[in-house]
Amino acid sequence: MSKQAIQQVKQRFSIIGVSHELERAIDTALQVAPTDLSVLITGESGVGKENFPQIIHQYSRRKHGPYFAVNCGSIPEGTIDSELFGHEKGSFTGATSNRKGYFESANGGTLFLDEVGELPLSTQARLLRVLETGEFIKVGSSKVEQSDVRVVAATNMNVIQAVEKGKFREDLYYRLNSVPIRIAPLRNRKEDIQLLFRKFAGDCAERYMMPPISLTNEAKEMLIKYRWPGNIRQLKNITEQISVIEQERLITPEILRRYLPTQEVGMIPVLESDIHDNDGRTFANEREILYQVLFDMKRDLNDLKQVVKDMLAKDGGAKRSPKADAVLQDTLEDASHFRIPVRYSERFLQSPFATDDEDDKNDFHDATEYIEETMSLSEVERDMIAEALNRNEGNRRQAAKDLKISERTLYRKIKEYKLDDL
Repeated sequence: MSKQAIQQVKQRFSIIGVSHELERAIDTALQVAPTDLSVLITGESGVGKENFPQIIHQYSRRKHGPYFAVNCGSIPEGTIDSELFGHEKGSFTGATSNRKGYFESANGGTLFLDEVGELPLSTQARLLRVLETGEFIKVGSSKVEQSDVRVVAATNMNVIQAVEKGKFREDLYYRLNSVPIRIAPLRNRKEDIQLLFRKFAGDCAERYMMPPISLTNEAKEMLIKYRWPGNIRQLKNITEQISVIEQERLITPEILRRYLPTQEVGMIPVLESDIHDNDGRTFANEREILYQVLFDMKRDLNDLKQVVKDMLAKDGGAKRSPKADAVLQDTLEDASHFRIPVRYSERFLQSPFATDDEDDKNDFHDATEYIEETMSLSEVERDMIAEALNRNEGNRRQAAKDLKISERTLYRKIKEYKLDDL
């Protein structure tokens, strides 16, 4: 497509940016829009994936048909089939009437399935059938129905890894991935960062009738070097915070640094809803892996201290030289004051200002907290969930967002840990 056509799309959908990666993604969306091919949009959380299904719909022959956007991760596992395909009256408890699903309601239009990687395997099989044949069956019915729907899906997980782990159907992946569109993270679109900052600052100033903020040259450099783990969403939030809180309208590096967190959950976007270690254990996110590493290393230290104590007590040290005893005493003292070094996974909790050239230099970091008591992973997970529920006054949707897991996973964990009363 021409530069003019891409510019028109940007204006129409309020897309800010001039990077090659962004314009290539828009161009691909325009090229595929007139077809009925399925499209899979991938990219980290907060990069703006939700704009591209609308571009594809508005520039397709279905633009006068219905458009529905469905967040698959926010629908409980027990009702996802009913939401997508509908149900018959009496098919399950609470089904007091017939209900149309999204595939029936979106007939002749476009259906955007966000967080498609969160779909259960049984629902993935149903989705594959409707993509291949246009046929689906409502929950509780035996009648085969037809639907002419163009499906656009999006996910922030690594689908190939999910396929390898058996969490996503390989045939569905290839069916959805007829045309892939990859949205680059904000840290790879450095030329767009200042444009977005000015846009958000201007919008906030207009909304609250205040002078817009601006950056010194040094602050601009800091803004560009920051890694932006939350991408455009995080940049927007921080810009609005500074606009509202700061009285000074010219933002210096000292002011900006107060709003750029150096460590936080989510510094590395979670590419899968579950992460597995070599022993097959399942973790909800990287933070739990860090906890488990600390606990394992703490147990090793305790074992080491016990071995040394046993050696010191054995025969009163009669068979050892004074030098050997001194070495053992030093070893015991060192183990008692040891601060656990943790080797993090790639870029995990590293400085958000680190450049790609610095990644290999940051392999090791000292743990900021020494774990004094060994706990099981399940206890840590239960405490984290309970704390999130209490912090959000029992609001499970907000708690799931805080924990960066899907609501479906949270509901399962609440039941597993008997936290229904929180």
